[in-house]
Amino acid sequence: MLGSIPDLLRLVAVPVFGWAAYRDVKTRRVPNRTWTPLAVLAVVLLLWDAYTVWTGPTAVGQRLFLIRVAISLGFVVPLSYGFWLIGGFGGADAKAFMLVAVLFPVYPVYYLPTAAFPLQQTAIGVFSLTVLSNTVLAGVVYPLAVAAGNLARGRFSLAMFIGRPVPAASVIDEYGRLLESPDGFDRGGLDLDALRMYLRWRGCSLADVRADPDRHRRPTSLPAVPNDPGDGSLATDGGDRVAGDVGGPTDYDAETDAPDAPDTIDDPWGAERFLDDIDHSAYGTSPAQLRDGLDVLVEQDEVWISPGIPFLVPMFAGLVVSLTYGDVLFSLLQTVGLA
Repeated sequence: MLGSIPDLLRLVAVPVFGWAAYRDVKTRRVPNRTWTPLAVLAVVLLLWDAYTVWTGPTAVGQRLFLIRVAISLGFVVPLSYGFWLIGGFGGADAKAFMLVAVLFPVYPVYYLPTAAFPLQQTAIGVFSLTVLSNTVLAGVVYPLAVAAGNLARGRFSLAMFIGRPVPAASVIDEYGRLLESPDGFDRGGLDLDALRMYLRWRGCSLADVRADPDRHRRPTSLPAVPNDPGDGSLATDGGDRVAGDVGGPTDYDAETDAPDAPDTIDDPWGAERFLDDIDHSAYGTSPAQLRDGLDVLVEQDEVWISPGIPFLVPMFAGLVVSLTYGDVLFSLLQTVGLA
């Protein structure tokens, strides 16, 4: 394979993004240190390319390079940050796209004996936009695959395009979000990371709660000294194991066994106290979401969850397709005469 030295060095991003996608699937968490070396490399390569173009023979090439870099940095970076602000991206997703904007502002070129890759380039020539559009197209495949899997298994539900059923007792070992509330299908159900945080905070397991929901629903059953809730990660994937992970004894208040009349429970499950006590958000969870989720989990044997799209997976696929085929969306638009 032949190409400029900066373009060849940019291929380092492929195994890094592949590893990050694997981590995203397994843990939904990618360490910040993953991106630092690649960010340094991206800045160095951008400056290298800028120097090469600026000392080149044509002013047209210089202007095109500057325009493409300006679009990549001025559009993709703020777009990624904006999606992170509104909750559309996770932190790792936003950092990855910002990195793509700096690392791939213009199309790289790789020469093989029979072809030059990427095969399909766009008129605008901003490679980070190609990665973005290919990532979106790869993401569209996900709900179709989920629906096909549910159909093959005879699972029919309003949630079949975005979720799958699991035993209620095992949701503590899953990533994602409940797709149910006491009223039925609900795309805004309880985040399972927040559920783990809550259980760790109060020092009990989901099995404890399901075994005696009436007792755990009473605020008087909350521990006198709550535990550190952690970040909701699974201990098996490197998350910190804290009190409550394995359902050990709970430090209840002395008044725990005093029954509460149903109409005197002002804070069922201690949801408000939990969210007020922790020093950060539980992934945007509200007291109502936490209460509804717990009500569902203690009443049902099987629930639907949405594992969500580990966004770095379609991003990795989008990067690989971009480096080989090129811009799929532009090719489709050309086919129908719109580009």
